Amino acid sequence: MRMAETGYRRRILIEPAPGRVVAELEDDYHRMVVALDHHDGVVTRVESDMKRGPWTSCPGAMDTLEQTFVGTTLADFVARGDKTLNCTHLYDLSLFAAAHAHDEAATAYDIVVTDAVDTVRCARLARNGVPLLEWHLEGDLFRFPADLAGTRLHALGPWIAGLDKAGAEAWRILRWATIIAQGRGMDIPAGLPATAFASGACFTFQPETAGRSFRRPGADIDFSAPGLEPMADRAARFNRSDAI
Repeated sequence: MRMAETGYRRRILIEPAPGRVVAELEDDYHRMVVALDHHDGVVTRVESDMKRGPWTSCPGAMDTLEQTFVGTTLADFVARGDKTLNCTHLYDLSLFAAAHAHDEAATAYDIVVTDAVDTVRCARLARNGVPLLEWHLEGDLFRFPADLAGTRLHALGPWIAGLDKAGAEAWRILRWATIIAQGRGMDIPAGLPATAFASGACFTFQPETAGRSFRRPGADIDFSAPGLEPMADRAARFNRSDAI
């Protein structure tokens, strides 16, 4: 990362092994991991760990994730649905794990979304240490790359649909990170009830959960601070992170 910049950081590491695949994520607001055991293309066990989450209700999503995916074929994970009933981050990690379950090597994503400078944010993604994507946005409107200029972030669906599998995954990851990064401009004090936000976006904001969910103190980490980086204990797997 270019150290003069401040902004949101996210790292994702997906590690396949025979019969088991593990996907882990850390960013300003979350650290969590999902492990899928599978046999003959069917998931036999789902384990997860909510190491850090922003809401008191977040750990409850681990049981929902297990109920969602145990017995599902790896090929059917994308079609399974029920994303908003789950923690969306655990859900996405499960999809990444399923998609890479038979890979021969790990996949590491490193994402930076800078804070706005003169109203423009820069979003960058590297995969396995190689810079892959760079976007410049004013609000949610693309300014770069030139062939996307004037397109809104939420309107990328048709563009992504035309990409190959690996390309589409990278674009989706950067799009979601760029949306989440907007949280850096929000004041969400500890103790705030989840009912302060619109209902239904994820497990925490479901009506039956939101009333007993509150913002946790000390859950957020600003990885712009000197000496901090997401998944620092796994940093060796994110080569050349300074390049993005």
